Amino acid sequence: MKTKPELEFADVKKIAAAAEAEALRNGWAVTIAIVDDGGHLLSLQRLDRAAPMSSHIAPAKARTSALGRKESKAYEDTINGGRTAFLTVPFVDGLLEGGVPILKDGQCLGAVGVSGVKSTEDAQIARAGIAAIGL
Repeated sequence: MKTKPELEFADVKKIAAAAEAEALRNGWAVTIAIVDDGGHLLSLQRLDRAAPMSSHIAPAKARTSALGRKESKAYEDTINGGRTAFLTVPFVDGLLEGGVPILKDGQCLGAVGVSGVKSTEDAQIARAGIAAIGL
């Protein structure tokens, strides 16, 4: 039987704090979502002035990234490349850049999704959060 690492609540708090710090350092009003490997919400932070819609988009980006085991940007690129049929995939609705998987030793532990600024900046915030736990 194989064993795999999993996110602990202390990890989630570190990721959330580092992602928030990155957003605040840049003056970005965003929502930050963290999910487990099954896409279940573990943390949601909607910073001051973040658009209400971002509280729906960030978890969707995170869930898409966790379930797909890759950055949500890959799906955006697939669709923009002409494979629009991908829009019909069930349970995957965060098909925009800003979802980043949390990977350790080839295993997906979950993902961080961010929404509220340019998609590259959303991803920057997510990566900053993940870096806080040494991944």
